Amino acid sequence: MAEGAALRAVRGCLAAFPRDARELGWMESVPYLDRPPSPLEFYREWDRFVMPEERQMPFMDFLDIVEKKVTSPNVFYVQKQCSNLTEEFPELVCDVQSDIPWMSEALGKKPDAVNFWLGESAAVTSLHKDHYENLYCVISGEKHFLLHPPSDRPFIPYELYQPATYHVSEDGSYEIVDEKTADKVPWIPLDPLNPDLERYPEYAQAKPLQCTVKAGEMLYLPSLWFHHVQQSHGCIAVNYWYDMEYDLKYSYYQLLDCLTKAVKVL
Repeated sequence: MAEGAALRAVRGCLAAFPRDARELGWMESVPYLDRPPSPLEFYREWDRFVMPEERQMPFMDFLDIVEKKVTSPNVFYVQKQCSNLTEEFPELVCDVQSDIPWMSEALGKKPDAVNFWLGESAAVTSLHKDHYENLYCVISGEKHFLLHPPSDRPFIPYELYQPATYHVSEDGSYEIVDEKTADKVPWIPLDPLNPDLERYPEYAQAKPLQCTVKAGEMLYLPSLWFHHVQQSHGCIAVNYWYDMEYDLKYSYYQLLDCLTKAVKVL
């Protein structure tokens, strides 16, 4: 019995090898493209985790781009986190609450960060999770969320990506440069709006939820929930991040995550 089980395990590893090779970026044929890939497509198809290019500019110049008074080939989004509302936009602080009183009372703490978001409809946030209790408030426009509870972790794939950054050349073109000394980044390669079920068949068992948060509405997004976010053009939002408790819920997720990884190794 033991010998038979071992043989089946070896056969399983051999059968899985071609699929694993494809996931590592080895292709069965050379792709031909009739147009240059967008930065997002490049990131998804060529095994790089490319951080967005960051730049400083007058806020009025940014608004001119969002309002289409000025054309630009790039996608602009005020989305820098770490409490960018209080740290980078102090003029706007008086227009919103510094915290959400009922949440602060319920959790017994103030938010770790208050973030400001404004950008174009082409700015899409890929599927991910955060270690924060998140209260997401839409001020203008709409946000479209696709959500997965932590219990869907076994059906959500992760892969390791080489970290890279955008470098802007003198002619305005972009070059993607690897950060060779940095560790690889685990990230979710799947697009939940158009999942590749041939490559990630387990995702068919996941149960996504979808909701739209409109102006004047607030979404409570619990910590460790996976979320993919789209927005209407020029949507304005503020969110409050409260640090999560590393309690039984966190331990449960960690156990589920470890079991998922162990099953994939087998």
